[in-house]
Parts: sequence; C-alpha cells; structure tokens
Amino acid sequence: MPTTTPLVSLHQVTVRYGDHEALSNVDMELYPGQIVTLVGPNGAGKSTLARVVLGSIKPHSGSIKRKKKLRIGYMPQSIKLDDSLPITVDRFLWLGKSCSKAKRMAILNRVGVAHLASRAVQQLSGGEWQRVLLARALLRSPDLLVLDEPAQGVDITGQDALYGLLKEVRDEIQCAILLISHDLHLVMAATDKVLCLHQHVCCAGTPDVVEQDPAFRALFPQHQPGNLALYQHHHDHEHHLDGIIE
Repeated sequence: MPTTTPLVSLHQVTVRYGDHEALSNVDMELYPGQIVTLVGPNGAGKSTLARVVLGSIKPHSGSIKRKKKLRIGYMPQSIKLDDSLPITVDRFLWLGKSCSKAKRMAILNRVGVAHLASRAVQQLSGGEWQRVLLARALLRSPDLLVLDEPAQGVDITGQDALYGLLKEVRDEIQCAILLISHDLHLVMAATDKVLCLHQHVCCAGTPDVVEQDPAFRALFPQHQPGNLALYQHHHDHEHHLDGIIE
C-alpha cells in the first residue's frame, strides 16, 4: 500500500440508473505515480466509475474524496468532429485549453506528433489522433489522467508504443493514471493495479495476481494465465506511428 495520501478515494460508492444498479459498493483509491486499469465486460460500469472520479456523476450513496485543487486530464473514448469544419491539430488543442503556442508545441513534441500541428484532425490516423487526445489531456498539467479506451482504433504496434509513452509520462510527472479497457489483451505489464469490475469490484491487485483470482477466471474463462503480460516487451528498437520499426 502506498504511504502517500490518495489523490482520489472512493468508499462504498453506488450508482443507479433507474432500477439498474451500475455500481454497487465500490471502493477504490488512486495514488500519485500509480497506474490503475479497470477491466470488465461491456456494461460492467467502467465508464460510470470513471465519471464518478471525474465528478460528472454523483453517487447515490457512498463517499468520494479528492485532493484539494486536483487537476484532472481526461482522454475520452471518442470525440465527434464535423468533417465539414476542418480544424488543425494546434487549433484543436487551443480550443481544449487556451495557452501559449510554445506550450502546445512542447506537449505535441512530447507525445511525438509536433510535425502534425498544422494538419487537419480529420486527416489523422487512429494512432495519431489518440496521441493528440493525450496531448490535450496533458495540457492541464494533470495530477490524474483518466483515459477511456486509449488504444481504440490503434493497431497492435501503435498500442505498444502508446502504452510505453503513458508509462514514460507517468514516470516523468508522477501523475496517477486511470485506464479503462474492455479488452484484457490491452492490460500491459506497466499497470501497477488491475480492478476487475462487474458492477462491483470482483477482484483487485497486480495483473499476475488478478489473472489467478477465481472471480476473474469466472468472468473471463477464455483467458489463460499469462495473457495479462502482453506488454512485458523489452527491446532496443523504436516503433513509429506509421508502423515503421527502427
């Protein structure tokens, strides 16, 4: 257990939509420098839990405590943009948070897409767009990053590169990261903690512990031990956004 004070602490949080209980008595803590991944089947309540953390949903019962003046960067699962209104990457960032061009370029450079600043966002590949969304979240200098399906629309090589980048960002600024994924193959070895959610927390712990848990195995019988270590990937080469490897 980390010795620092949690950035966010949830205790016995329950959320209902009409007669449907989306979350039931959920406990969770997010600490600085910690990567936590939520896994579970569709409809398990992962996005609802993220919205509780963000403050956009108020629990029906339970409590949530946040660090004072907590800065949160949010990377949504998708943003729908009108194709008839072209907007450049730089302009898109400026609309998300007004700041100096130098800061926007520095963030784009950090996530590896500074060369795309003048390109229309509608022309980006899946991997490029996800990095732009990450840059937008990082402009807030967050204590906590909340990322909803960050690898959506990205091929396996791009996923590897994106998750490696997230780990580097965490190491550099010591923010907490809350990841949401419905695909267990996207749970990388860099994750410090996995929460298996199905309205309630079925099990929690490090990836190697969770995959052995009977509750996890009952929810995902098709997965064999060892699958969560997909991103235990050590190499001396570099993956680029276009798939080229050097």
